[in-house]
Amino acid sequence: MDYFQALDLKQIRAQFPAGPQFLATYRGMSRDELRSRQDARFAEVVAFAWKVPFYQRLWGAAGIEPGDIGGLDDIAKLPTYSKSELMESVEAHPPIGDFAGLEAYDDDERPPLIFQTTSGTTGKPQPLLYGPKSREIQSLLLGRLYHLQGITNRDVIHSVYGHGMVNGGHYVREAVNHWVGAQMLTAGTGVETRSANQVSLMHAFKATVIVGFGDYIKKLSQVAREQGLEPGRDIPVRIISGHLGAESAQSMSEAWGGAQVFDWYGVGDTGAIAGQGPDRSGMHIMEDAQYVELIDVDSHAPVAAGEMGDLVCTCLFKDDIFPIIRFNTHDVTREVVCDNPLDIPMRRMEGFLGRSDNMVKLRGINIYPQGIGALLAAHFEPANGEFYCTVESRDGRDEMIATVEAGEHGADLAGEMESLLRTRLGVAIAVELCGPGETAKITGIETRQKPIRLIDKRDA
Repeated sequence: MDYFQALDLKQIRAQFPAGPQFLATYRGMSRDELRSRQDARFAEVVAFAWKVPFYQRLWGAAGIEPGDIGGLDDIAKLPTYSKSELMESVEAHPPIGDFAGLEAYDDDERPPLIFQTTSGTTGKPQPLLYGPKSREIQSLLLGRLYHLQGITNRDVIHSVYGHGMVNGGHYVREAVNHWVGAQMLTAGTGVETRSANQVSLMHAFKATVIVGFGDYIKKLSQVAREQGLEPGRDIPVRIISGHLGAESAQSMSEAWGGAQVFDWYGVGDTGAIAGQGPDRSGMHIMEDAQYVELIDVDSHAPVAAGEMGDLVCTCLFKDDIFPIIRFNTHDVTREVVCDNPLDIPMRRMEGFLGRSDNMVKLRGINIYPQGIGALLAAHFEPANGEFYCTVESRDGRDEMIATVEAGEHGADLAGEMESLLRTRLGVAIAVELCGPGETAKITGIETRQKPIRLIDKRDA
């Protein structure tokens, strides 16, 4: 069976409408009707998961039997899992673990396996596995979000997502080519295409959209100006769609000449989960395809509406390869609680607020380092958003130091930053200033898909 034989594109389009059909289908729909669709898809995913050794072992250890799960109302009976359990599976069953579900197929019916990996930001790269059906739906969901944000087939999209074994660049390219139809410049990271060359590409081919991680997109605006090019005029970027830090949208827009800036969220395993639309009232969760729970970091109990928690995702479309049921991303966010202004039944969430496995507890307060740079850049003009945090033990007490790039140095500026952090975060964090570009060797801003923002020296 080849890739296209394993697909029913007509059915995919009908079940997961994209483009203008997305809003036309879901506008005015009730939560009950959406729940009915979710339940039907959940049943199919669970039925396939029972054929997968990873889930047989995980659920069996929790005392779960097939008849125990009647629908989404029973989902909390199932244990959550995270990357650590997947990597244990890989170690025990090399090279790709026992969570793919290939055993469920006869040889002549087995779909092709699409294989990528995570970036390895939080450890050894994890295999990411897809069948043709789940791969195309994953790409469709991102294409749906790009359409919602105003990207069309007339745009020229410059992508700074990484390639190689990392999923990001390949998946985004497929989403654009298959479901948006725009011209795409697959520049990749600063290692794949040097920053100066990226700026030249955007200028030469008149890029109108940039997609990627906000840290590097912001840096490219600085590189453009160093080359005498004015973002927004010489490079006519009108939309930026990527993964942004807290409070960075305004500074990103200003850096690129007033471009519209949109945030979206997903992880390599699941694909796109949620994204901003024209209403800018939070990220719309693609609930026809992704069932999202927010749980307390410590107790794993559901958090109250509007409270921060770990995002747990169940993919309602991955019933061909690697079913994903109650995957704890360890990314922290909160639900936006009010009526959806697009009149669709989807809930909304804020963007990425930090990682619970990078959380540092200082004097009883949970600190997520990822948002510190954007917070300081939003309030202090000399700060460019580049930073990293170091945590270490001093005299039996954990202390955090933020090393922050700024165009000017001085005790007064550092003190003002410390005061803001103390007010906003509720705990003292020391600030050390350095010049532009001086954090790059630590963060890997040009070489890594996701820059390093926390160095933990407590166990050193």
